[in-house]
This record gives sequence, C-alpha cells and structure tokens, in this order.
Amino acid sequence: MGLLDGKKGLILSIANSHSIAWFIANQCVAQGATCGFGHLPGEKMERRVRRAMEEGGYPNEWLHPVDVSNDQSIADFFAAAQKQFGQIDFLVHCLAFANKDYLEKKEGVFTSTPREVFAQACDISAYSLIALTRAAEPLMSNGGSVIALTYLGATQVIPGYNVMGVAKAALEASARYLAFDLGAKKIRVNTISAGPVKTLSAMAVGGIDEMFAHMERKAPLKRNIEGEEVGKTAVYLLSDLSSGVTGENIFVDAGFNTVGL
Repeated sequence: MGLLDGKKGLILSIANSHSIAWFIANQCVAQGATCGFGHLPGEKMERRVRRAMEEGGYPNEWLHPVDVSNDQSIADFFAAAQKQFGQIDFLVHCLAFANKDYLEKKEGVFTSTPREVFAQACDISAYSLIALTRAAEPLMSNGGSVIALTYLGATQVIPGYNVMGVAKAALEASARYLAFDLGAKKIRVNTISAGPVKTLSAMAVGGIDEMFAHMERKAPLKRNIEGEEVGKTAVYLLSDLSSGVTGENIFVDAGFNTVGL
C-alpha cells in the first residue's frame, strides 16, 4: 500500500523533468495519489509539461492551464478541478518568478529593484499561495494538506537571490498565517526549504554554480541534495504521517542551514 493511496491532489507547476514539482509528482504518484496538474497558459507550456509527465510515467493525468496572477484564471482552474475530482486532499505550490535581471550577483542590484519588479515577484511567488489555497479550501471539506517550496534565502542573505529572497520570506509568513486560519478546518499548511537543485529556475540565479560548490563543502552530509529527496519529504507532509504538523518549515538541504561560518 502507498502512503497516499486514495488521495487526490493538485500540483502546480511542473516546468520540465528537472523541476522539483516533477520530483514531487513522481513520488506522489508512486505512493498511490491521483494527481492533477496546473501549467502556464499556452500550447508550448502544455507540450513541455505533458512531455515531462510522460517521462515520469503518468502521461494521462489531468492537466489544465492556470495563470496565478489572474483571479479569474485561478477560479476557472479550480472549477475544472472540482468537475474532474470532486474533492481533493492536497495542494502543492511550486511557483516562483522574478525578473532575472535583478537576480544577478552584483553590488547594488537589490537596491535598484523597481517597484513593479518587487510587486510581481511577491505576487506570483507569495500571494499566489493565498489565492490558490483560498480557491482549494471548498474542495477540502474533509481537511487536507498544502505545501509550498521555499529556500534559505528567505531568512538569510544569499548573494544573487535578492528580491526572490524577500518574496520567499513573504511566502513562509503567508504559510504560517494560512495554517492558523485553516487549522480548525483540518487543513494543514507547511513549507519545504530545499537546498539548491539544478532546475530551470535555479539556473537563473546569479552565482548558482558557486552555491552548489559551497554546499558540498559546508553541509554536514558533504553533498548537494537530489530532487527525489524533496519529493519524499513532500509525501510525508501530504500523508497522514504528518497529521500533527502544520505551520512548519522543513529543511531538505543536507543540513546546510544548521552550520555557521
């Protein structure tokens, strides 16, 4: 028996077969979950996600476009999900965006962040968790689990992470407040702080190769993490094994966050 047998959930968003969302999806499907997937609008993105799903071995799972910066698009996505699944048990938020011109490892880049770049990063990377959870709540009448991906740059300065670090800090705080708001409805909300993984979004961060090298030197396990390890932790948080866990941030970073200079 799988840890997620009989459970249904939505995962947003797989970019390709190297994304953390893909590793989470693989583990969820392997543990018996029925999953639906959200993707950025457009035929090109649909083909890319469908290809990644085929590589994962679940090509026929439900797929639907959603623009998380648009409330009507979110409403349409969840209306379609309700028609497909009825009730759901979990929601996985793997969304983040910031203008890559402001993710460079150069002095003064963060200070120069324009208002619109800051607002967009926080909207897509953080507010979307609130909007998506609010839309998912009616589909979780029996309770459920919501998880979102974050990073150490939310609490510590990571050169090159810049405005994304601020957005991730907002994401983590939002998850805690959602956990408090929805606890009485048996909906748990947690975040996973993953160490660097070679994903499409990670490669846009300035100095990412230095991060990988530094991780190997400093982390207690003396290595970088694998995407599957994040997926396994996601299964724990989505399953009944974590029934008493909410409002928490769990690190999957080979212990990197525990070591000082």
